[in-house]
Amino acid sequence: MIWHILIIGILLPQSLAHPGFFTSIGQMTDLIHTEKDLVTSLKDYIKAEEDKLEQIKKWAEKLDRLTSTATKDPEGFVGHPVNAFKLMKRLNTEWSELENLVLKDMSDGFISNLTIQRQYFPNDEDQVGAAKALLRLQDTYNLDTDTISKGNLPGVKHKSFLTAEDCFELGKVAYTEADYYHTELWMEQALRQLDEGEISTIDKVSVLDYLSYAVYQQGDLDKALLLTKKLLELDPEHQRANGNLKYFEYIMAKEKDVNKSASDDQSDQKTTPKKKGVAVDYLPERQKYEMLCRGEGIKMTPRRQKKLFCRYHDGNRNPKFILAPAKQEDEWDKPRIIRFHDIISDAEIEIVKDLAKPRLSRATVHDPETGKLTTAQYRVSKSAWLSGYENPVVSRINMRIQDLTGLDVSTAEELQVANYGVGGQYEPHFDFARKDEPDAFKELGTGNRIATWLFYMSDVSAGGATVFPEVGASVWPKKGTAVFWYNLFASGEGDYSTRHAACPVLVGNKWVSNKWLHERGQEFRRPCTLSELE
Repeated sequence: MIWHILIIGILLPQSLAHPGFFTSIGQMTDLIHTEKDLVTSLKDYIKAEEDKLEQIKKWAEKLDRLTSTATKDPEGFVGHPVNAFKLMKRLNTEWSELENLVLKDMSDGFISNLTIQRQYFPNDEDQVGAAKALLRLQDTYNLDTDTISKGNLPGVKHKSFLTAEDCFELGKVAYTEADYYHTELWMEQALRQLDEGEISTIDKVSVLDYLSYAVYQQGDLDKALLLTKKLLELDPEHQRANGNLKYFEYIMAKEKDVNKSASDDQSDQKTTPKKKGVAVDYLPERQKYEMLCRGEGIKMTPRRQKKLFCRYHDGNRNPKFILAPAKQEDEWDKPRIIRFHDIISDAEIEIVKDLAKPRLSRATVHDPETGKLTTAQYRVSKSAWLSGYENPVVSRINMRIQDLTGLDVSTAEELQVANYGVGGQYEPHFDFARKDEPDAFKELGTGNRIATWLFYMSDVSAGGATVFPEVGASVWPKKGTAVFWYNLFASGEGDYSTRHAACPVLVGNKWVSNKWLHERGQEFRRPCTLSELE
């Protein structure tokens, strides 16, 4: 049993702190400026050290010439009274000055700046959050490790590579989550890059240590044994690997004996190894959701497509839109999803973003058990809430939504502005409260969320679609547009086909803002029908 204890001896990293930067690309851009400032400070320090060394070098060269001459005829040299005086002066005063110059610490300014800036640095959980985001993107968009490592992503402007050490760190993050599938993938990528001759601070022994254990955990005992032997070829004294080797051989011998002694009808009852692959998770529609994020599995038929139209919409003869009607496009039929084009200007977008940026905080979700807001791993973004009275632009946007939808926004929630982080997403969810969540919006006193209005405030280079897994719909971000749909039927019953998700952002920066409109105030604007599902 000692061998079994040895096999799980790989150390885990220290516990992590509260997440922050990785949940918002917008706030991460501030880190670029922070790092640039530190680089400038570092270059100033290097220049100061170079100036100091140049002074010392000149002093040394001068004294080298002087002592070379003096040592040829010491008596004659000091026989000159000026030389004698200068020798006394140099040894008594100037060498002390040189000593002070050598001992002078030129790093004070840099260290002081670094200390100040460090309080704004990401922490361990930011690093881990960004690593998990890469794993999430890998699965959602069917990317192999080599593609990610070489930076061959669609829509990239600034290509970047992962080193073997980076791949090793990604594998370690997966390992700490007991995600041995991704541990194996990234440790193998690190090993490939080392085999190709990449110079790295990590060695093959460390990689093989994690890799063999990850493979063993997935039930591939033969491969685990092979990798362990490869490790021992590099480091014959590796204690854990030696223990693992004995343990693997013991298990294999035991399985061989069982197979020999078992009869044919009993052989199919033996324990099967764990199946390799991504672990089963809590999201039943994961496969459907990820396919839609890739633009696959969209269920719009040509016959239904013919019934979707573009039109000019004047908001039911609203004076604001009679002369300049809004451009409307049908994105989907059931549920009906409408896109409004050129509905928010670039100037308005910048004002909304500027108002939101200082207030961005980790986005929350309603906890169905407590009815309170809480953070969740399935929503990776930061958000801020803007009231109409704060700025005329926000007020104008709110009224535009009311004019175009015909719904009263006085009972709506404030405008929520969201910026998605690395691999930012919001997994499939409902905007409205279900029957098992009667207290979800009790504090607001405005009823359920009858409809959703969603502004796209940026283009996204790759990923970031809004998808509806129940009906197979994908809506792609386009700056300056907005989409609108009803969450409830006119009867007040929830429309379960509106379950939707924000796909992970693969490349780019996604900004959105949304308005959740509530039931109260809509009694005469959207009257009930006799049918429950209309």
